[in-house]
This record gives sequence, structure tokens and C-alpha cells, in this order.
Amino acid sequence: MKILPIALLAPLLFAAPAFAQAPVALVEEVGGKPAGVEFMDYVAAGKVIKLGPRDSIVLGYLRSCWRETIRGGTVTVGPAQSEVQGGAVERVRVECDGGRMELAAAQSKQSAAAVVRKVTNPRAVPKPQFTIYGRTPVVELKGGGKLAIERVDVANGERMEFTISRVELVRGTFYDLLRAGTSLKAGGIYRATVGDQQIVFEVDKTAKEGAEPINSRLLRFQPTS
Repeated sequence: MKILPIALLAPLLFAAPAFAQAPVALVEEVGGKPAGVEFMDYVAAGKVIKLGPRDSIVLGYLRSCWRETIRGGTVTVGPAQSEVQGGAVERVRVECDGGRMELAAAQSKQSAAAVVRKVTNPRAVPKPQFTIYGRTPVVELKGGGKLAIERVDVANGERMEFTISRVELVRGTFYDLLRAGTSLKAGGIYRATVGDQQIVFEVDKTAKEGAEPINSRLLRFQPTS
């Protein structure tokens, strides 16, 4: 039997737990009182959720873009969709750009630096890092803070500023522009800024106003602390 050196095993040992804990879906709705899961929780692959006969949840998968409405039974969260035993699941694929959205969140501080370096060419329209498919974003902004959203693809585009306190956040993390009565223009390109983080995104030309699936309209920023 071939034995791998410790130096080669170490990255594998440390990488596996990190991968296992990466969120794959967001709990968009909860009905009843299912144990161990709440509205707007992120869930990782492998998580088991037990639903009573009158319990239900809606899971929005971030990368595969499946949106599942599950009633009763035992739910095992998978990388792309759930396995449901003893319950009923309705599954529909929605429009989302989850893979690029996650990458934009990871690169948000680098993007801010890039924008600063390009101010010498004010006519250049930044390339959007990803697309949302609803006109009222849900912004992941843990703990609150100052959020600015400005349109960058037209001259004198609108600019909105929000000072968001913790009490205005859902689960201390999420700010829904729908609840704030604010919507963006379909087809517009926007820059969202929080502290030293910036994300450039596009609103799809067919995007609708209102309570579209959350995984279709999510903006994620890294925690500032």
C-alpha cells in the first residue's frame, strides 16, 4: 500500500471540512415549526432537516438555481438539490447567477481597488460581475452599515444611500430593498458599495419588481468584522 507523505495529506485534511461547510442553499420560507432551521438560514450539503406533517420549507439553491417547496418528511440537503423521504417536493428552476455572485462576493475588496484605479476614465462602464433577476435586491450585510447603490451605465444615473441598523436586518444579516420600497431599473448596471467593498452587477432586462425568489436577487458582501 502506498503511503502519502504528511505534507501531501495536510491540504486534503484541512480542505474537506471547509468544503463540507460551504453553504449551497438558502431557506427562503418556513411553514410550521421545523427543528434546527429558520427563515434565511444558509444550509450546507449534508444537512438533515426533519419536517413534521404540517411543516414546510422553501430552499433556494445558490448555484444550481433550483427552488424547492418541501412539505413534510426528512430532507437531506445535496450539492445541487435535496433528497426528500416521506414528504412531497415541488422543484422549479429559477433564473439566478449564483456561481458568479459568489465569486463577486469573494473579490469585492479587489473590485473596489480596481474601481479606484479606473477613475481617470469616467466614461468607461464597468463590466458587471454577475446578473440579478429581480429589481429589488436582497443584500447580505451582516451587522448593518452604510450601503450605496449607483447606476453606472448612464450619465447622471441615480444614486441611493442607506444607513442600515441591525434592527432593520432580517436575522441580523439581510436587507431587502423590497421592504424599503426601492427598486432598480431593468437592464441597468449598478455599483453597490459597503465600506471598502464594491460589487458591479446588472439587472436583467426582463427582471420584475416584487418578491421574486431570493436566490435570483441576492447580493452578498463579506462580513466587515
